[in-house]
Amino acid sequence: MSTITFAIVTCSDTRSLAEDAAGAALERLIEEAGWRCASHVIVKDEQPEISAAIVAAADMPEVDVVLTCGGSGLSLRDVTPEATRAVCDREVPGIAEGMRAHSMAITPFAMLSRALCMQRGRTLVINLPGSTKAATENWEGIAGVLPHAVKMMAGGGH
Repeated sequence: MSTITFAIVTCSDTRSLAEDAAGAALERLIEEAGWRCASHVIVKDEQPEISAAIVAAADMPEVDVVLTCGGSGLSLRDVTPEATRAVCDREVPGIAEGMRAHSMAITPFAMLSRALCMQRGRTLVINLPGSTKAATENWEGIAGVLPHAVKMMAGGGH
């Protein structure tokens, strides 16, 4: 399996990089899969800041997948899906549906997620929850399809 390069954008008003347990867990999961994390930043729960961070990460030539972490729930401060939609081209609903289906087998609260998966050019942008447990569960539900998705976005066939 070829290497996939990720960027993580944690959306939080309260966390620093040192306190970002969910983002750190995602970095470990990426490494355990044999892939690479090129960037990990924290931004406030403000739509313009999140959108700008997604653009900066997705437009890095080596980044294949941007994982956002946090801001996809029902709190009025949760604006990650809106920030994602504002800067991406096409929705990839099956990945978001897959995350929710996987998580709903564990907890009914997964149906409260507003997470999206979209493409910005040849980069996949996936909204993950901000809790370590939920982010890990969502990752487990989708990690297996990421190599094929990245290959297809790069122009490879089925």
